[in-house]
Amino acid sequence: MASIFTKIINGEIPAYKIAEDENYLAFLDIFPLAKGHTLVIPKVEVDRYFDLDDTTISGLTIFAKKVAIAIEKAIPCNRVGVAVIGLEVPHAHVHLIPLNNISDIDFSQPKLKLSQQELIAIADAIKVNF
Repeated sequence: MASIFTKIINGEIPAYKIAEDENYLAFLDIFPLAKGHTLVIPKVEVDRYFDLDDTTISGLTIFAKKVAIAIEKAIPCNRVGVAVIGLEVPHAHVHLIPLNNISDIDFSQPKLKLSQQELIAIADAIKVNF
């Protein structure tokens, strides 16, 4: 059965897309830790990050770097943190989270509840800088 991320890739589920190419996709997390929290995924469905082949994992890192730079330009923050957790969805993915302090990347804290208009505005602000 296809993961929710594969359904997003296939256009079966909408997403607030930031950037996309033939191999990777970046979109806003709809349950973010911070405004601008973005997920970056390979389009190939592989459950575990370290099971990705070398070409895919290095390409994912380079793509995520470009997205992180765009996030830093669009969202006021000290830096963009990176997390690979992999327990939420069985599809390898990277979290890019705008940080001002270490607690901003604490996944046990309550998630933000943003309106559709806020999510669209955040996605548009990041896209402009990609």
